[in-house]
Amino acid sequence: MQSFKGLLAAVCAFSLWGFLPVYWKQLEKFPAQVILCHRMIWSLFVTLALLLVFRRMNTFISALKQRENLKSYTLTALLLSVNWFLFIWSVNSGFIVEASLGYFITPLINVFFGMIFFQEKMRPMQLLALSFAFLGVLYLTLVYGRFPWIALILAVTFALYGFYHKKNRMPALDGLCLETLVLALPAIVLLTLLSLTSQQSYQVSASDIVLLMGCGVATTAPLLFFGFAAQNIHLSSLGMLQYLSPTINLILGIFVYGEEFPHARFVGFLLIWLALALFVGEGVLVRFRHRIKP
Repeated sequence: MQSFKGLLAAVCAFSLWGFLPVYWKQLEKFPAQVILCHRMIWSLFVTLALLLVFRRMNTFISALKQRENLKSYTLTALLLSVNWFLFIWSVNSGFIVEASLGYFITPLINVFFGMIFFQEKMRPMQLLALSFAFLGVLYLTLVYGRFPWIALILAVTFALYGFYHKKNRMPALDGLCLETLVLALPAIVLLTLLSLTSQQSYQVSASDIVLLMGCGVATTAPLLFFGFAAQNIHLSSLGMLQYLSPTINLILGIFVYGEEFPHARFVGFLLIWLALALFVGEGVLVRFRHRIKP
């Protein structure tokens, strides 16, 4: 039985992720790599503080001593850094719509990875859904005239991040803390080098400093909501609600930030939305049939 609090937490998590471009837009005068470094550093401080509050520091330190954890979370940290950097860059460079496409595609990439890496058998409707997604990407490349590389890199890196996390056993908060711990030192070094070698063309105000420090909260808060939701609602509900984030991204990109969404691009998106509708609808139907079996 899923709880109302669990559903509310899921809506909060995906809504926060959906509106995250608004936050990055407040920092658009900074280069994406600077925002990324601050996100890594302040996320580490926030997650460490939460581990102390929840009295899980000893458990975290024990997990930190295991070499296998360091190896696996270093890999996921690298994938996360690529995904974070590209998303921040795409938002502040006027590609929110294409970034949203990446997170629409991600569930289908997950299915493809399941088939390739886990030899999971695809049902006919799932294969049809993947075919429509492929046609959508092909259409955007040939007809719209531009390969959707931002969307595909975001989708692949996030799908790989989820794939490798399946093998990890640390809780979400502990895992994020370890990932940001791995990334924090390179981030500090990069920030130092950038400050020494670059000629800044922008002024840093007190509000900018607060916003940069707030990157840690902006990163950690939705993750905590997501972790609570995952434990208190059905995975099918969680899967359906995940489309809230890219939908909000898409609406922001078109109606708030005025990004172009011509007919040719709409057709490509439509093919991918059709793929998602087939994929989700088929999954719901399969679960319903299993439930009514005597």
